[in-house]
Amino acid sequence: MDISALQAFLAVAESGSFSRAAEKIYLTQPAISKRIAALEKQIGARLFDRIGRGIRLTEAGEALLIRARAVLKELEDVKRGIANLSGTIAGELSLATSHHIGLHRLPPALKRFHETYTNVRLNLHFMDSEKACNAVARGDLELAVVTLPPKAAAPLKLEKIWDDPLDIVVSRGHPLAKLKHVQAAMLLDYPAILPGPGTYTREIILNAFGPWRDRIQVGMATNYLEVLKMLAAIGLGWSALPRTMIDEGLKVVQIEKREIRRELGIVTHEKRTLSNAGQAMIRIIRETK
Repeated sequence: MDISALQAFLAVAESGSFSRAAEKIYLTQPAISKRIAALEKQIGARLFDRIGRGIRLTEAGEALLIRARAVLKELEDVKRGIANLSGTIAGELSLATSHHIGLHRLPPALKRFHETYTNVRLNLHFMDSEKACNAVARGDLELAVVTLPPKAAAPLKLEKIWDDPLDIVVSRGHPLAKLKHVQAAMLLDYPAILPGPGTYTREIILNAFGPWRDRIQVGMATNYLEVLKMLAAIGLGWSALPRTMIDEGLKVVQIEKREIRRELGIVTHEKRTLSNAGQAMIRIIRETK
């Protein structure tokens, strides 16, 4: 089966458009159409239904999509393995990180990598940790440096780099700021400002409250920790922030018998061969942590 035809098919399936697929893989639209037609002839089934101006995968197209992704990912892995034999550190490295880690943890490693490996094109993606992990699991990204999932699950391979303790914080004028001893249940009387639903950090925070987690009043939610810090500092509720972010504008509330801690680190695919550039990046992150 023609690899270039599979690449064209995957580009159309993922973009939902022949024209956008052509732009994505730098071909003309007639060239894309020709490759799809040849693939349909070889398989003996239509892969796309043209409905109005849109397209949809047929049942045969859906079945091929899963296998096409697997074949192309396997081919990429073979190419990386062969390229690694030369020992050369070059090419492109696709790396994802969260905004918080990208701003507060990664800069020294990125600077050193950029200065050391000038032949590597670093393709850096800023995204939520959950999306980054999903992208690594699909094979779209080589590695991610993010908040690690509370529970490891195949095919992801996790490596902790940093411990990241979180503290409950309020504004200086918040009623809880005046108390020396605070029990977890007392937070239920005040609105919380937390990361969005389904995020690893939110689950870690809620799990720390045990049986009270479902009674927490979440007034606002955002995945940007800098925004959480601002909202808490102006008195809109309590939040939980990394200890490294807390300054004089916030008051730490000491909760009896409660510790909130997340782990930050590297996520890779357990079955993917890392490029020499990916291995070099991981080595530098370990050395500069």
